[in-house]
Amino acid sequence: MDDDVLEIETPHGPARATIARAEGERGALLIGHGAGGGVQAPDILAALGAALAGGVSVARIEQPYRVAGRRSVAPTRQLDAAWLAVHAALSERVFDGLPIVTGGRSSGARVACRTATETGAAGVLCLAFPLHPPRRRPDAELKTRLPELELVKVPVLIVQGERDPFGMPPATRRRKVVVVPGDHSLKSGVRDVGPAVSAFLKKVIK
Repeated sequence: MDDDVLEIETPHGPARATIARAEGERGALLIGHGAGGGVQAPDILAALGAALAGGVSVARIEQPYRVAGRRSVAPTRQLDAAWLAVHAALSERVFDGLPIVTGGRSSGARVACRTATETGAAGVLCLAFPLHPPRRRPDAELKTRLPELELVKVPVLIVQGERDPFGMPPATRRRKVVVVPGDHSLKSGVRDVGPAVSAFLKKVIK
């Protein structure tokens, strides 16, 4: 079955949702892209396959700046507002009544974390969460994004490359970190992404 592609109006222009429906649909995963990448990233596709195999439909979300053809990432407030508009539209029009897990890779994971409470997410999936900007000098102060992870009050799965220059987020009782080979791209460890996502979705979508 071909994927459905929907354009969804947001306060900052149209976003795009590429939707794949699972057989025996029991939930949904909304997943966003990284700052300069798209929804065809290998780890996003691995998560897509794992979700569909487990009866979880998937919407891959392209932010308005990407739909408009811009590569420079939009400001945080615009990203979050657009994501909330997309989530509201899909939860009402496409995935009504289903539990929804939100997530993304890198910048998209940050958006999902910041908005998890407002969206009522059943869980949050973070592929290559950028804990801090790469250190350019050994003595440089690191600006941590850990507070964004700490905002999330539901189960979180982070799949992180062991050599990710953006750092290694800490695990907690509610936050599981799966370390895979490779760096921020997760390409070297992509075969490990699907099993981790599958186990997580089974846990958070009953």
